[in-house]
Amino acid sequence: MLKHFQLRIFMLQKLEYSCMIPSGTKVLIVDDDPDIVEFLSYNLKKQGYTVHSAINGSQAVQYVKEINPHLVLLDVMMPGMDGIETCEKIREDPANRNLLIVMLTARSEDYSQIAGFNAGADDYITKPVKPKVLLSRLNAIIRRYGMRESLNASNDQVVRLNDLVIDSEKHMVFKGERELTLPRKEFNLLLLLTSRPSRVFTREEIFEQLWGTDVFVGDRTIDVYIRKLREKIGNNSIKTIKGVGYKFEA
Repeated sequence: MLKHFQLRIFMLQKLEYSCMIPSGTKVLIVDDDPDIVEFLSYNLKKQGYTVHSAINGSQAVQYVKEINPHLVLLDVMMPGMDGIETCEKIREDPANRNLLIVMLTARSEDYSQIAGFNAGADDYITKPVKPKVLLSRLNAIIRRYGMRESLNASNDQVVRLNDLVIDSEKHMVFKGERELTLPRKEFNLLLLLTSRPSRVFTREEIFEQLWGTDVFVGDRTIDVYIRKLREKIGNNSIKTIKGVGYKFEA
């Protein structure tokens, strides 16, 4: 009862924060708790989002195909297919490569964050969710996504380095004749490093470009992504500059 009462109080709070979003932005909320869904829907609709909801992972995968949302708010802890598996299922469809996925989790340990990012999530928000934090985080991720699209559009759509071919428009990477499967974060990290070969990108720069300044992730997160990229493209291309960051050696 206390949980439900607290949710109702949150819903009645006056929001003084304004979140500028593109007109018609569709959000799919995936959570098995109807009170959480009602709370999130209330606040998002007040800011102009078009809101849909699903109560489990299987329903979410189906709704993504039918609704074609711009963003998915996905709870991690759900019975049956949890949020991590649901995120992986959604990302399996190439049509969802540009879909924004934000995980909702009550856990703050590094391993849960890394698991979500490895599954293809773009960001995470820790429960209990505060309205201002929710709107600020969604506004930030939509803004970052728009900036990345503008950056990609202004650069060459196809980059060729060593035996790598990176097509930013089609979100495809080839090593020789073999196509590589890269989740969004891995792709964006590779695109960043190859945008200026031999230039050292500090860890702070990489965090800001991939997650923004208002997102806190564990120190090991970037190391995980670098390791995964090296496994796919080879260990010799990405160099570690100890105490500074990383660079792509052409």
